[in-house]
Amino acid sequence: MATQSPFSFLEGFLQNLNLPLTPPVWMVQEAHRRVVLLLNHVLMQEPAATERLARQKGQVVLVCWRNFTFKVAVTPAGLLDLADGAAVAHLTLTLTQDSPFEVAQSLMQGDKPAIRIEGDVQLAAEINWLVDHLRWDLEEDLARMVGDAPAHTLVQTARAMAQALAQFVGKTPKPGATA
Repeated sequence: MATQSPFSFLEGFLQNLNLPLTPPVWMVQEAHRRVVLLLNHVLMQEPAATERLARQKGQVVLVCWRNFTFKVAVTPAGLLDLADGAAVAHLTLTLTQDSPFEVAQSLMQGDKPAIRIEGDVQLAAEINWLVDHLRWDLEEDLARMVGDAPAHTLVQTARAMAQALAQFVGKTPKPGATA
């Protein structure tokens, strides 16, 4: 007997609701700033990453998912900055999965979400290298704030929860699949 995800009801409900779930402009801008800060924090942990990105200075990357867009420019230091809204994107990355649950499911299973890539091939290769080689050491950052032992415990607990969720998600059939 095929089991169904408990989130499928919620996903169907949200899709049929048709509410304009558009956050205010100031909130979107602040979220973009926070994402850029996090990405730069991760980039600064790996000198090879900033060296590779520095070769792409001035290039603009546009990331799209549903009606959300995010545009960043590569700085001469090999970091990222929010790009001007009128800036022309050299590379466009579009997440093709519409469902946030499908995106989360593929990420929990360790897969990359389905992405359509258009634009500069060299910049796309550099971004792909970053995705494959950069990892955020959350435990190290937490240890600076709360100490080594509590940080280790928090991260181990989060990993166990993520693994249990990934196992649960892995057991649920994909939408449209027959058992």
